[in-house]
Amino acid sequence: MAPYLAAVRNYWSLLPAVVVIVVLILVYAVPTIINPQWTSSITAMFRTTAVPADATGEEARRAAGILGPQQLKSRRMLAIAMVVGAVALIGFNISLNREAVGCYKAARAFGAIDGPDTKDPCIDMIYGTFIGDGSRPPDEKSPQPVKYYQRVDGKKPKYLKWIQNAPKYDEADLLFGTVGKCASDLSVQQLEDKIMVVVDADSPCPEDSNMSITPIKLKKPLGDRKIVTVGDEPVSEIKPDMDSWFTVLKKLATGG
Repeated sequence: MAPYLAAVRNYWSLLPAVVVIVVLILVYAVPTIINPQWTSSITAMFRTTAVPADATGEEARRAAGILGPQQLKSRRMLAIAMVVGAVALIGFNISLNREAVGCYKAARAFGAIDGPDTKDPCIDMIYGTFIGDGSRPPDEKSPQPVKYYQRVDGKKPKYLKWIQNAPKYDEADLLFGTVGKCASDLSVQQLEDKIMVVVDADSPCPEDSNMSITPIKLKKPLGDRKIVTVGDEPVSEIKPDMDSWFTVLKKLATGG
């Protein structure tokens, strides 16, 4: 997989602007939180307006950047708010990146290739099936195999929360991915001794940069039934998901 900051995660195009904003905020906010008088005195040094000879003591103190108790409190509160805003801005940007990478990894795991749809993975690269639910019986003499499936029971895949037309957790036990053009041809038969899944088409689906995810609700627990495809070949189980926040921060720090 490409580095975590790869251009395909287009949300990171915001990063330079975010860094500039955060640095500017912190240069002012951190010293102000420690001692608001520091930043006030420094900015007062750059004032070019002369203090009138008949200025009152209050006007002279204000011109020198000397703050009163209420001003010290209000400036410190403003600086704290700016730091909170900077942290929120960073967190929002990282969150968008985390979602995009999770969707990208899931789509690739199901068989999608890099292409135009990778620009916005959670919208275009992987999505819930719009037409077809896998219930159609196969009628082609030479159906095509399905390569991968994912179980939804147990640890729920978090990337499902962010894709279009996402299946609900309580309405799916298994997920099967097919190229969007072939999603309506998916056929899943729940037999007594196995789950048979095929793409009911007489020619292989062409590779594409998008994957349609079809949820299947089992009529009875899977138990020891195998999930197989054409020729009773086993379908490979995959477990793609979004990275944990710890993993995200580690990858961002190392560029991995």
